[in-house]
Parts: sequence; C-alpha cells; structure tokens
Amino acid sequence: MRELLGPKNFPYFSGAISHFLMARYFGLQVICGLIAFLHLGGEWLYLSKSRGRFHTGLLAALLLLGVLGGYWVEPRLTRLHTIAYAVNVSPAQRLQAQQSLSTWRTVYKSANFLILCGLGLYLWRVSNSPESTRFVSASTFRG
Repeated sequence: MRELLGPKNFPYFSGAISHFLMARYFGLQVICGLIAFLHLGGEWLYLSKSRGRFHTGLLAALLLLGVLGGYWVEPRLTRLHTIAYAVNVSPAQRLQAQQSLSTWRTVYKSANFLILCGLGLYLWRVSNSPESTRFVSASTFRG
C-alpha cells in the first residue's frame, strides 16, 4: 500500500481505507450477532433447548460491543483521523488529534480482542455441550 499510494499520500489514504473497511466489518459483525440470536431462538423454539443465561448474556455482550464499535468508536476514529491529517488545522490541534487517535485505536484493538475471546468461548461452549444425548432419541422435534 505504501508503494501504491506513495510516501506523501500514504498516511492519510491508508488510514481512510482502513476506516472504510472497519465500517463494513462492524456492519457484518452486527448482522452475524443478529443471526446468532435467531439461531439461539430457533434452538429454543424447535428443539426445546435453552442454552442458559450465560450464552444469552455472552451473545448480548458481544452484540453490544459490536454496535458500540460500529456506531460510536468507528465514527470517532474517522473524525480524529481526518483532523490528524488535515492541512487547515493548527499544529496543536493536529497533535491533540493524533494523541486521541492513538488512544481510541488502543480502545478499538482491546475491544476487538475481547470480542474474539468471547467468540472463542461462545464457540467452545456451544460445540462442547454438557448435555448428553445418550438416552434421548434423535427426533425430539416439537411439531
């Protein structure tokens, strides 16, 4: 990317491209969270399987982090990035925006790490169900 954009345009446009992709990422994350809730509701409705409050709470927390990231953190990062690389701002404003941008990027990366850990935990809990189906028939659908 640095060679494609050149040294003069690289800092601003590479960040702008990453913010554009982040917006799409957060949208996809919210859609996937809603699908997971629909899946959880479908299991409860058709199979009478309740995953418990832990699963529902974890899924709600992951969806909430995705919504907060997409509609609160990402627009702030985009605004600060624009200010940090604008030519019509004072050096003091630019420095303050760069420091703020660095802090918010750390928050963003930490939240993404928590989301990935939560998704890993959710996947592990769903795939390693403590319920044994040894004495239950496979056709337990309610109809």
